[in-house]
Amino acid sequence: MKEKPIRIMLVDDHPLVRASWKLLLENNPRFLVTADCSSGPSALEQLTLAKPEIMLVDINMSPMNGFKVTRSVLEKMPSVKIIGLSVHNQPKYAIRMLQLGARGFLTKTSTLEEINAGILAVHRGEMYICEEVKRNMPPAE
Repeated sequence: MKEKPIRIMLVDDHPLVRASWKLLLENNPRFLVTADCSSGPSALEQLTLAKPEIMLVDINMSPMNGFKVTRSVLEKMPSVKIIGLSVHNQPKYAIRMLQLGARGFLTKTSTLEEINAGILAVHRGEMYICEEVKRNMPPAE
């Protein structure tokens, strides 16, 4: 029996970024992009209709940044697993997203293999931080 595709919502205010990610993700038969939203408010509006299992959320957006989107989405639909996205590879962004309930963090320079691996790991219930951010984490005490 064929597995049902993982339902993904993209939230990023840059149209080219959304279009690129959508194209890359839809080349994987395991993924189905159910919505791509240009803002946090748009994502919240489409949430119940799109029914995403995974949300890829850009951190730097206006008028509602990725931190606020994460908080609002998880209040409205706690089953959604959120992966933060950023051009920044500083651990503070990933740490903040995880504190708010996100399950993963990728940079926009993550490889396609890492993006796929991150989505699959988070879908299985694991936490996932991309290698680029992990390298910048302070050593555990």
